[in-house]
Amino acid sequence: MTSSDPLVVFTPSGKRGHFPPGTPVLTAARQLGVDLESVCGGRGICSKCQITPGEGDFPKHGITVGAQALSPWNAVEERYAQKRGLKPGRRLGCQALIQGDLVIDVPAESQVHRQVVRKAASARAIQMDPATRLVAVHVPEPDMDEPSGDFERLEAALRAAGHLGDAPLGAELRVLQKLQPCLRKGGWEITLALYRPREDRPAQILDLWPGFYDGPLCGLAIDLGSTTIAAHLCDLRDGQVLASGGVMNPQIRFGEDLMSRVSYAMMNPGGDQEMCAAVRAALNDLAETVATEAGLSPDAIFEAVIVCNPVMHHLLLGIDPVELGQAPFALATSGALTLCARDLNLSALNPGAQAYLLPCIAGHVGADAAAVVLSEEPHKAETLTLVVDVGTNAEIVLGDQTQVLACSSPTGPAFEGAQISSGQRAAPGAIERIEIDPISKEPRFRVIGCDLWSDDPGFAAASAATGITGICGSGIIEAVAEMRLAGLLDPSGLIGSPAQTGSERMLQDGRTWSYLIYDGRAADGPLISVTQGDVRAIQLAKSALYAGARLLMDEIGTDRVDRVVLAGAFGAHISPKHAMILGMIPDCPLDHVISAGNAAGTGARIALCDRKARSEIETTVGNITKIETAVAPRFQEHFVNANALPHATDPFPELSKLVALPEVSFNTNSERPSRRRRRSN
Repeated sequence: MTSSDPLVVFTPSGKRGHFPPGTPVLTAARQLGVDLESVCGGRGICSKCQITPGEGDFPKHGITVGAQALSPWNAVEERYAQKRGLKPGRRLGCQALIQGDLVIDVPAESQVHRQVVRKAASARAIQMDPATRLVAVHVPEPDMDEPSGDFERLEAALRAAGHLGDAPLGAELRVLQKLQPCLRKGGWEITLALYRPREDRPAQILDLWPGFYDGPLCGLAIDLGSTTIAAHLCDLRDGQVLASGGVMNPQIRFGEDLMSRVSYAMMNPGGDQEMCAAVRAALNDLAETVATEAGLSPDAIFEAVIVCNPVMHHLLLGIDPVELGQAPFALATSGALTLCARDLNLSALNPGAQAYLLPCIAGHVGADAAAVVLSEEPHKAETLTLVVDVGTNAEIVLGDQTQVLACSSPTGPAFEGAQISSGQRAAPGAIERIEIDPISKEPRFRVIGCDLWSDDPGFAAASAATGITGICGSGIIEAVAEMRLAGLLDPSGLIGSPAQTGSERMLQDGRTWSYLIYDGRAADGPLISVTQGDVRAIQLAKSALYAGARLLMDEIGTDRVDRVVLAGAFGAHISPKHAMILGMIPDCPLDHVISAGNAAGTGARIALCDRKARSEIETTVGNITKIETAVAPRFQEHFVNANALPHATDPFPELSKLVALPEVSFNTNSERPSRRRRRSN
């Protein structure tokens, strides 16, 4: 393999390498350690190694993928497709041969260690006032002396029963077509799924049944993230979460971060519609999955509330996001939207289902941030509260009862294990917790899927099922912070040598050093280490996060916050102590740093179950001050100062009460790995 061979990039892992033309994709995946399943030995029988190749310009990776980048569809794939079916765009990794530069997505069902989408529903008491209700009424029979239509008499019965107030009633043609058979079959008793978004808005019949119907009436709260999509199926009568599910966002193959997807849309005509179709298909699949888990039919879903960042918002709606990639970052629309779900091609839901999208706050601060505000209510706080929704793109909100500010900061995918040498998404076998003994410099760790630590008796047997496969986002954060605590890393982020640190776990890595966590090569497993490049990736991500928070603090005129809320699925798994050691968040008493879990998903559930909350957040968003980090004069200054661990200039007095960070410096040329000098002529 040489640098002139085709470059192959696998998503969502981000692993890449050069391979000679004619190499099967499955072979390339195995050599790179990509999680691509195959149980038939590459004979095209099991279909486990399905992949989705991308095509077009990928500026993030610096390549253009042509139509001939893979070998043509072959007889094995044709036979399998005819007998068992392949989704459009899919190939078999064992049959597709590399011919040129490639970007390949490994879908969840093709992964041995599938991503753990950590966006479970948080326990929360929610005021129930749903927009959709089941209403049973008796409708007078038709009368020759007072001729009127069945629909008009139904409307009069609903109004007399107090279900409409002064609002008009509407119904689609498909509902009108069912009305007369239902009335007569039910003996003039009928049950309706009545949608009334607000007291002053028209009501609409979404579906109807003869007689008294007390079947399921459900809604879907969707947190549409750039990396993962989570959905909670809720009973609209009591708010109970019936099932939850999550999938990787299939748009990852077009770009791991939002600006990469905007670039893809800019450089590939029709790219926006390609990404739109991919995410809508994922939402339909997810709706069917959670409905099946709850033992229901997807047509029992009558509402969907969706929260997402602005780029995802536009790509879901089928709006080209190009304007969001350049100042002044104009949204096509920032207000809340109520649509028919079928306008978003959400065909898995009931044909009459409605979709509500929360308002966006600004061009880079979306409906997901609005949902976090709805959930955590910083605008009602008596003390200055910083809410950070940590993800590929971090949403940051700071405020109290007097004012609320918000911004977005591009942290990138490093916090989720991408672009890390041994990194992976959260999946069974991934290291998620780590401690390093400050004296011996020896590590101990835990992996997802096993409750034991690596130095506990029985760990090897307990972790045998999952193996030890890599390190995920929470693990890499703890690893870097623990290295700083153990004196293996200096404040500038430089890793020390064996002589400087007193540890033989420091491995030479070119002109830098890396720290060995786990060496499984003897058992045909991976070598897991933290490299200098990994540390730099975490520094860049955490600096962007901290700089965004500092901008909001500058605007208010404060150097301290009273309370920090870590939101998001990833935020729920971050150790507050380690986050503060890295300088991800401003200094604060550690007991004032709390996890809110998937706050955006909770906000979506609140909006789904309580229509008054929709009015509240629409009003609140109008009062939030938006700060644009991309053009803020001091962002770069804050970003540079935040590169240090924990910070170059800002004091961390609360942190210093808890830990003593070693005063070490490894910036000496004599201790760096040497490289051979060129001979002088």
